[in-house]
Amino acid sequence: MVLLNSNKELFKIAKQYIPGGVNSPVRSFNSVGGEPFFTKMAHDCYLIDMESKSYIDYVSSWGANIVGHANEYVIDKVIKAIKKGFSFGTPTELEIEFAKRINQLMPHIEKFRVVSSGTEAVMSAIRLARGYTNRKYIVKFEGCYHGHSDNLLVSAGSGLATFGNPSSKGICPSSVENTLILDYNDTESLFKVFENYGRDIACVIIEPFAGNMNLVKPTTKFINALKTLCEDYKTLLIFDEVMTGFRVALGGAGELLNIKADITILGKIIGGGMPLAGFGGRADIMDFLSPLGAVYQAGTLSGNPIALTCGLANLDLITIDGFYSHLINMAKILTDGLLNLARKYEVRFSADYIGGMFGFYFMPNIPINFKEVKTANNDQFKIFFHKMLEQGVYFAPSMYEANFLCIKHELKVIEDTLFKAEKAFSLIADFKMG
Repeated sequence: MVLLNSNKELFKIAKQYIPGGVNSPVRSFNSVGGEPFFTKMAHDCYLIDMESKSYIDYVSSWGANIVGHANEYVIDKVIKAIKKGFSFGTPTELEIEFAKRINQLMPHIEKFRVVSSGTEAVMSAIRLARGYTNRKYIVKFEGCYHGHSDNLLVSAGSGLATFGNPSSKGICPSSVENTLILDYNDTESLFKVFENYGRDIACVIIEPFAGNMNLVKPTTKFINALKTLCEDYKTLLIFDEVMTGFRVALGGAGELLNIKADITILGKIIGGGMPLAGFGGRADIMDFLSPLGAVYQAGTLSGNPIALTCGLANLDLITIDGFYSHLINMAKILTDGLLNLARKYEVRFSADYIGGMFGFYFMPNIPINFKEVKTANNDQFKIFFHKMLEQGVYFAPSMYEANFLCIKHELKVIEDTLFKAEKAFSLIADFKMG
């Protein structure tokens, strides 16, 4: 019997009115099988579904929630802002305050423009790079996701350094004919593409720590070569820090890698769960945007005062002393604990973390590119995911997604997670034996 307002019933109804029953594909659980749960509320590091079941949340609104769900400080700020109005269609002082705060935390971002989504920010940044350089080619890396705009929704071709092919129906080949796809961490192909196309490459866009093929870190050789080649060929380097910005460190991935990207894209945490993203960089580049320059970009809800208020409140909290050291410590304890359990039950497994972001892989070694990630054991991942979900622990429902901690993940929560993970690993061990 299906319960009224049960997850199962809601998903059935949702599929009648929403394509696939969800408004973003990975939420459908297609990658792991089964049906998604529907959240009715959340607090700290917990989600509560429509059946009143509680889950330890390691998805954290796909990285946006770093200060904990329903944080009282943030809620208080947002409620006060709501009482003043939702949207004005005029400049507000909040926009100045926000841009200044971004500059204070990431000084290489001299000017910053806010938009409503990461996809919009990336699309605008690419257009700006082409307008500034007057070049046509862009370079991206297989497995890095930069939103669903046409010229970036591409998959690799067959050669060492090839033109991309549309990875979705509805995209004209002409939309991606100037997009070049390389393997992440492949320094050889990086040199080759610059040798062949360098003077016509407007920009290289990269997730400096990839999170959309699970967590994959750049090698020192690769990332330094990328920086040098961009400088030598006067190609703009774009760091897509929608996921890593204020997630891996207070200064983002750029701080950890000691690289000042020409354009940096931010999202998720800067909105604190509200629809807010943005892009910024050197003043001479940013001034090519309209109304100063000839590169057009606009948005009715850009600079929404409620979203900016929420974002500013989050930025207040992440600057408190000890914030990132706590995230790093919890990430280490969690990943070390998972590794120890995998060894105990002789499961081929590896794990990694950076700041408050972590990944785990059902394969013996930490992967360095998308091809390697795809060799992980997805059957074992599915068993692990569903056993953890059954016990009230929610990891990302795909082996190609990174996971995230928030400041409310305390030691007792991590220990509870590891206690439940032991049951999941033992189930995988039994499955192997069978």
